[in-house]
Amino acid sequence: MSCLTVERCGAVAFKRSEQNAIQVRMLADGRLNTGHAGVLLVERRGSYPLIDLRILKTSAQQGEVESGTRRKVKRLLSFQRYCHASRLLRRLVPHTPGSLHLLDDDYLGQAAHMLSKVGTWNFDIFLFDRLTNGNSLVTLLCHLFNVYGLIHHFQLDMVKLHRFLGMVQEDYHSQNPYHNAVHAADVTQAMYCYLKEPKLAEQLSPLDVFLGLMAAAAHDVDHPGVNQPFLIKTRHHLASLYQNTSVLESHHWRSTVGMLRESGLLSHLPADMSQDMEQQLGSLILATDISRQNEFLLTFREHLDNQDLDLQLASHRHFILQIALKCADVCNPCRVWELSRQWSERVCEEFYRQGDLERKFDLEISPLCNQQADSVPAIQIGFISYIVEPLFEEWHRFTEPSPLSQTMMGHLHKNKDRWSRLRYAHTPSDTQTHPSAEEPEPEGGGGGGGGGEGEDIP
Repeated sequence: MSCLTVERCGAVAFKRSEQNAIQVRMLADGRLNTGHAGVLLVERRGSYPLIDLRILKTSAQQGEVESGTRRKVKRLLSFQRYCHASRLLRRLVPHTPGSLHLLDDDYLGQAAHMLSKVGTWNFDIFLFDRLTNGNSLVTLLCHLFNVYGLIHHFQLDMVKLHRFLGMVQEDYHSQNPYHNAVHAADVTQAMYCYLKEPKLAEQLSPLDVFLGLMAAAAHDVDHPGVNQPFLIKTRHHLASLYQNTSVLESHHWRSTVGMLRESGLLSHLPADMSQDMEQQLGSLILATDISRQNEFLLTFREHLDNQDLDLQLASHRHFILQIALKCADVCNPCRVWELSRQWSERVCEEFYRQGDLERKFDLEISPLCNQQADSVPAIQIGFISYIVEPLFEEWHRFTEPSPLSQTMMGHLHKNKDRWSRLRYAHTPSDTQTHPSAEEPEPEGGGGGGGGGEGEDIP
């Protein structure tokens, strides 16, 4: 029985008593909502608390409830400010007759200038997030939905759309160094670049584009900042709910469905169509499970070897969207050095925080999470060698190769070489604290960090 079928029945494939216990805990935490006609149990903020309270005998539940209340109030005030400030929602006429602009004069200036170059690979998402006052994900998606005409095509209600996007952005946890809303915006921007690839762009339907952008934006929503093995060994309720399989990805998907239904974004569409869109979103988000990397890589390689990909087929386009999302999710080593280095430091900081938490509670420290043993350069070299390079080599073949793919591969190789030099140039303690300290600039463009050839390739 599939996970979604189980959820529609309001149960998971384990005993009724266990199901009831989980539901009681979720109700107590205020995390259990029902979808249409109460059929689907959808989750919101279900990843917290990080550790099952019964295991560590803590008493933080009240604080979590209060924190959740503050977030709801913050979201409400943010939405009210948007309604007050936006000329669009004050019903002024859009600049271009017949168009639906979510970004109006309120977004002029440097942020708007950056959006004009959102399809270039050296797009600085950190700067964009600062210019939008921490609203990079909402602003970016509003812009891209307008670029593709998705609001008109699907007859989306603009207030519901902004409410949904605000919910998604708010349900990322800013205290996570890596898995936060800026990462989601970065993945969405990369996904947009991949959707523009000539090999793919002409074949995509509006539904394909909608699903690709939505999945990119929500693929890590409500991420707790720890990995699946941590949830399993601490007996977190999500691990039980999803039977220790694609735990985080299943939660990201189910949370997204919950927000879609809570916002009513797709409520005007036929039920079978909205349900199909929810299923396809799930298929895309579940594909980001890193434990399924070889499964997708081997299938992709087989298709390319056999030259049997037919993008006229919806199933083949969906598979390529899965691959594109996987690439976007791990594309940081393919960015220019200054951006790539920041992401590397952030993800390692998140790993180290998990390791510190495990050490605090006398748990076995997970691989890559021991700051005393696992340096940033060593982690990045392994990640590039075993995950990123094999995937992007096949994507390079798929694009035949495109200028963007050539640019990405150039940055990837330069960045790997730079991490290799850093690994042997510093002691482990130096590397962890200042992974690029005093590292000499390589000849000919800074190791992919700035001014390299082709970094403005669209």
